[in-house]
Amino acid sequence: MSQVPYTFTFPSGLMFEIAQGDLTAENVDAIVNAANAYLQHGGGVAGAIVREGGASIQEESDAWVRKRGPVSFGHPAVTGAGSLPCRYVIHAVGPRWGEGDEEYKLIAAVKGSLNVADEMQLQSLALPAISTGIFGFPRQRAAGVILGAIQAWSAAHPQPALKLVRLVLFDASAVADFLNCARELYA
Repeated sequence: MSQVPYTFTFPSGLMFEIAQGDLTAENVDAIVNAANAYLQHGGGVAGAIVREGGASIQEESDAWVRKRGPVSFGHPAVTGAGSLPCRYVIHAVGPRWGEGDEEYKLIAAVKGSLNVADEMQLQSLALPAISTGIFGFPRQRAAGVILGAIQAWSAAHPQPALKLVRLVLFDASAVADFLNCARELYA
């Protein structure tokens, strides 16, 4: 069970939480996978999702790419969740640090995930700190980008189907970085 040291409710009614825990154990409608464009889930968050959820997630991902091609930053793919406690996995492609336009691409990945969840009429979504692991996006900088994208999305959606967005971070130092940013940005 995640520890939730921070909760904020936007004017739209969307509740936002920062949690420390295991994304693959979240009992929400969908979790977001920090994916690559070809949905090859070998390492990082993606690898953990397939290890915990089972091979069906990779199989569905392969079929998605065969049918539609690589996943773009702003238009995530969706698969079932295998044996995870959620119903869906939304595969958002985040930028690799150093490839150019990283902030724009990270904003697109976050807003794209929220859009997909809302369009699917999902009520709860958990996401990781996209691109801050093996893709190398500096975590403190990503905190401002991710939290700003969630805030902007909420402002643009005054009556969302989505009721809860939980940012799930694995370690205490990541939680501290995002808490500091949230306290400044959402004050």
